Order: sequence, then C-alpha cells, then structure tokens
Amino acid sequence: MSTEASRLLRRALGSVHTRAHWPISLALALLIAAVWLPPVTLERSTWSYMVTFDITQSMNVDDMVVGGVPATRLEAARATMREALRRLPCGSKVGWSVFADYRVMPLLLPVEVCSHYEELLAALAKIDGSMRWANASNVGKGVSWTLRTALAIGGDTGVVFFTDGHESPPLRPRESPPIHDVTPGEIGGWVIGVGGDLPARIPRTDRDGNPAGYWAAADVVQRFEGGSGTEHEHLSELRDNHLQGLAKLMGIGYQRLGTTASLGSALLDPALARPEPVATDLRWLPALLALLLLAWRFVPDTVLLRRWLMRRRGTGKPVRAN
Repeated sequence: MSTEASRLLRRALGSVHTRAHWPISLALALLIAAVWLPPVTLERSTWSYMVTFDITQSMNVDDMVVGGVPATRLEAARATMREALRRLPCGSKVGWSVFADYRVMPLLLPVEVCSHYEELLAALAKIDGSMRWANASNVGKGVSWTLRTALAIGGDTGVVFFTDGHESPPLRPRESPPIHDVTPGEIGGWVIGVGGDLPARIPRTDRDGNPAGYWAAADVVQRFEGGSGTEHEHLSELRDNHLQGLAKLMGIGYQRLGTTASLGSALLDPALARPEPVATDLRWLPALLALLLLAWRFVPDTVLLRRWLMRRRGTGKPVRAN
C-alpha cells in the first residue's frame, strides 16, 4: 500500500472515530422527538364549504371523462371534488348536500377535513340519483336555497354548487329566479358548471332508479319563443350562459368544471379564507434535521474511502456503481 493511500485510509478511519458519537446520538434524540412531538397550535388560513350536487336526471348524461373513460356529469363532479378535497389544509371544513326540484337536502354538515377524511369520502361515494325525490330541476331556486343553508350554518361557510344548469320546467323568457332571505354577496362560493357543449339525450329512470330509456320531446315542457318553434328541453348540454348570469345575480363566482387543479385553486381562493388556530404537525422538522446529521456523519467518510479505492485501482476517475 502506498504512503498516500495509507494516509487517506487513516484519515477516513480517524474521521469515523472523531465523528462517531455525538452526531448519531443527536440524530437519535431528534428522531425520538419526531415520534413524540405533539401538534403545535399555529394560526393559518382555512376554508369552510357546503358542497351541493345536482342529482336531477340530466346529471346522468355521460358526456364527461374520468380517468380516460366516459362518465356521467355527476360522476365527474364527485371525482373532481374527491381529488380537490386533498388540497384543503387541515382545519378546513366540508359538508355534502344534494339538490332536486327546488330544494337542497343537507347530508353531512361541514366537518374538519383531516380528522374526518375517510368519512367524507365514504359519504361522497354514496351520492347518486337514487336520492332524488322529484324530477323537476329549478336550478336558480336551488342555488338560492344553498346560500340560505350556508347562512344558517354560519361560521363563514361558503358554497360550492355542481350543476349543468338545466332548468326543468324551463324558465320563461326574461324570468329571473327568486332570491329569498339572501343578500347577494353575503355568502361567498362558486357555481361549478358540469357538462358538454353538445345537446345529448337525458337518461330516464323509474322510481327505483332503474334505466327506463330516454326522455322524449313529448315528455317534457318545451319553450316557445316568438313562434320560433320548440327548444330541445328533452336534450341537455351545459347551460353556461345561464349559470354565469345566475352566479352573478347571487354574488358568487362561476367556473366550468375542468381539472382538479383548477377546482382546488378555486376552493383555496384567498378571499374566502378565514384565519383560525390549527393544531399543526411539525414532526417532519426534527426528522429532517436527523437525516441531515446522519448524512453529514457518513457521507465524508464514504468520499475518503472511495478516493482510497480509486488510488488502489490506479485511476483518478470515480468508480461508478452498477
């Protein structure tokens, strides 16, 4: 063994001896702290929403895509909300409700998202058209009812309303939905438009939720405007303009259902945030410090030993691992 190689080996072994104890002991203490450190109360931004799903029959039109396969509007709304739920920070609250006819039925009042995450997902998975109690779809009245529900809950609760905007029976020309007991802008939130741009047939179901064909023109009320003929109320597409106007009238935002990221960004709107003390898990900090200490302890020794091995092989180039 050459003199230089012997010197490098002694340096490596000496380094092991001099740095062998306190970094490992301190890293062990930090890991113990990471296990036992209790949550620390910090003030942070949180959000609270009552999320309402339109469960009328037009929401069963399968003109959406989830995971690369065709999906109904309701399935797409549930899937996107399920993923967006993960983006809400601990301390935020979410509740579920459903809409049909002109009323909104709360299923689960807003609860904290982290401690009730599994329960929220389980309840969300059960929301479907079988809960529908009427075939009518007075969307404007439904949004108004949702705002009233959020106002009754209190605590700066906002609203999220998933719908395709299909009014059944259709509104008369220049008819505006009534607003009862709600001041526009008093409650924050979003109307989320769901559906495609092309009119599609609406699946029909019986009282037990079994498929019963499709709605026909003669089965529904059609609009007659100025002798221009009938509208296609037995078909359904996203009523984008109607929902934009409705959201503006109610003093809330409107967004078309897109990616999970876009919905998550809408839910995290700073204007709808509220500061609140939240128990925050900081155990990752001592765990990270322990990892850095262990890296400082072992990495220099590894470099010295690799230099010695390269000298032994007679090359100054690093030895690549297979």
